[in-house]
Amino acid sequence: MTPSPVSSNPILRRTLLWSAASAAVLALVAGGIGYAVAGMNGLWSGLLGVVLAVLFLGITAGSILFANRWFGDPLYVQLFFAIVLGGWLLKLGIFLVVMIVLAGQSWVVPLVFFLSIVAGVAMSLIVDVIVLTRMRLPNVSDISLPTVNPEDETPEGSDGAGSAASEGK
Repeated sequence: MTPSPVSSNPILRRTLLWSAASAAVLALVAGGIGYAVAGMNGLWSGLLGVVLAVLFLGITAGSILFANRWFGDPLYVQLFFAIVLGGWLLKLGIFLVVMIVLAGQSWVVPLVFFLSIVAGVAMSLIVDVIVLTRMRLPNVSDISLPTVNPEDETPEGSDGAGSAASEGK
């Protein structure tokens, strides 16, 4: 398999993997705290909050990874922004529908649900910072450097006498 030409792909993949692993741990913690505070309703509220936070944050990274498949295409920029914007609109629509549906549910413990979403977002930000600080990404990826210093070469048709004559003045 050839490496991806888009340098952000390994970072996004690693972020998704680390987020999934840390979300599993956070789901256990949020579910446990929710159960301790409010019983089974707290457990489900905590788990649902973590799942929603991870889902919404994963849609962005997933849409960027998906959009990067068209790298090199003449319409890459337009496709990239259309796909990422579509992902954001999808998140907004899902968020509104989920919040409207959950607003009338008696089993949702609002404080546990809210705090688990906040913890999921904070966990995702922490994972992003850790992954970005540990990844080695070149500042300039698509450049070819010269192999010879142009100042060391003599211009064509010159035998170097011109520089000696100018020094003698």
